[in-house]
Amino acid sequence: MKICIVGAGYVGLTTATALAVFGHEVLCVDRDQAKIDGLLQGKVPIYEPGLEDLIIENCKENRLHFSSNVKESIRDYPIILIAVGTPSQNDGSCNLSFIKQVIEIIASTINNYKIIITKSTVPPGTNEWIQQTFLEMGIKDDLFDIVSNPEFLREGRALWDIFHPNKLVFGTKTDRPLEVLKKLYQKGSAPFVFTSLTGAELIKYASNVFLATKISFANEMARICDVFQVDYADLHKGLGMDPRIGPDFLNAGLGFGGSCLPKDLSSLKHSALSHQLETKLLDAVMEINDTQIELYLKKLSTELPDLADKQITVWGVTFKPGTDDLRSSPAIALIQQLLQKGCRVHAYDPMVQLISSDVTSHSNQYESVSNSDALIIATEWEQFLNCNWSEVKSRMKRSIVLDARNCVDGEIVRRQGLQYMGVGKR
Repeated sequence: MKICIVGAGYVGLTTATALAVFGHEVLCVDRDQAKIDGLLQGKVPIYEPGLEDLIIENCKENRLHFSSNVKESIRDYPIILIAVGTPSQNDGSCNLSFIKQVIEIIASTINNYKIIITKSTVPPGTNEWIQQTFLEMGIKDDLFDIVSNPEFLREGRALWDIFHPNKLVFGTKTDRPLEVLKKLYQKGSAPFVFTSLTGAELIKYASNVFLATKISFANEMARICDVFQVDYADLHKGLGMDPRIGPDFLNAGLGFGGSCLPKDLSSLKHSALSHQLETKLLDAVMEINDTQIELYLKKLSTELPDLADKQITVWGVTFKPGTDDLRSSPAIALIQQLLQKGCRVHAYDPMVQLISSDVTSHSNQYESVSNSDALIIATEWEQFLNCNWSEVKSRMKRSIVLDARNCVDGEIVRRQGLQYMGVGKR
């Protein structure tokens, strides 16, 4: 099949590459000429394990192409997959301006039947709006089908998730595109979920909001464990063994971040409020997450009452390991609060050199702790879990290690003469 993917961001690039691997002819278009020029030279603007090699391979096989000519590409391809950004606005709603631009181009060029697939995460009712917009513009309904096909990709494992999906969700108005949709991800064996346009949109939102809820629940329970001097790791183990709950997304720490969970939580809340529906559970999930950094800073202040002019090292600045994504990173928010308190912040991350005149970035994790009063683990990269704590102890001015991801063995750290602290961690 010939597929045009609009948007060469995270979702667009990974999806385009995977569909090319499946044997489709894929054209990925984006108005950012510099990005397209880089991709044509084999330079991938995002980090995702295995992505660069697959892009180069499929370009050589003439299955994957890139272009900045959005209008011409949309006109010439029968399947259009929209993967543009829908960033948050100040009120928590989604900015749909990029979606609207694509819809305008499609409407102005459509001259034969097209399947228009929305992969971008959009508020409930958006795809119905697209359908109605086309009809109001005089485009006959036999010229198009609108499909809502949300993505469920984890950064750092996006390609795995596309190649091994646990479900494929399609929202449609008619049965006409179903056979094509079934062949789109032809190498997968995942079950199909066919629903309405808005039903597919809500499945995506509900999935991410539920994951955010599990994380905030875990952090609330870790706070309770802290009060009763119980190791939260024991609760995590016990809860995870229950098949009704499962172990995933129950790690306690600084809270959730990234480009999806905070944005989707805010967007769904805004959409519900626009229909005069209160979202008390979503409010609580957001409130717990928003206060996690304050919780850890209070823990640090028990040992360093006056943080002004203290040197604090932060290990990890990405929102999670396995990615270079800094969007809504709790580690970045933590650093900002430390700076506001007058701390001298040093940072190390194996993937990202933090660019800020206020922060001293390091390329070596052990050099980053030299003469520091405290070390905070803000992202649970593998190399932090198994580091040389004796080396850390020998370099630090004081001996405080605040594990803001509850990810390292406290006993191992203490054996090297360091003072270990977590929340709900003995």
